[in-house]
Amino acid sequence: MKIDDLNKFKIFTNLKNSEVKLFTDCLKTKTFKKNDIIMREGEIGNAILFLLEGDIKITKALTLATNKNETNHDNREKEFIRCTYKDNIIIGEISLFSEDNKRTATVKALSKCHIGYLNKEDFFSICEQNKDIGFKTLNNLTRIMTQRLIDTNHQVLKLTTAFSLIIDN
Repeated sequence: MKIDDLNKFKIFTNLKNSEVKLFTDCLKTKTFKKNDIIMREGEIGNAILFLLEGDIKITKALTLATNKNETNHDNREKEFIRCTYKDNIIIGEISLFSEDNKRTATVKALSKCHIGYLNKEDFFSICEQNKDIGFKTLNNLTRIMTQRLIDTNHQVLKLTTAFSLIIDN
């Protein structure tokens, strides 16, 4: 793994090559074939994922499970975004901060994908041992997550507006 590959990701904005290398040295990689599921909504997650090569789509379930013992549940999904490695995106970061560590979306490979995994323990260990690097990285991650929350709020507003128009008619 080349350091330059990770320098492009927003989570490492304002970090020097030597600082990014701390994370790169801990990165594990895995390759997925077209149509493989990279991560599934509801599964336990313990890593931030970096899309290093390929194209993915991110989907979320359209319905909430109403009964935990339900065997025949509705599994319809809504595609929220398609990404390519050129977008330099990270995925799976929510599970690092949620109490239950569950993934909040499903990610499917649209082509052969090369994914980098940065384990939760390694990530926080680097941040704790290097306070300045940790501050910069967590600040960058906060900005990424905030933008995604804003984008999600816009999507919810669109859906509720459409729903309201349908009900009113």
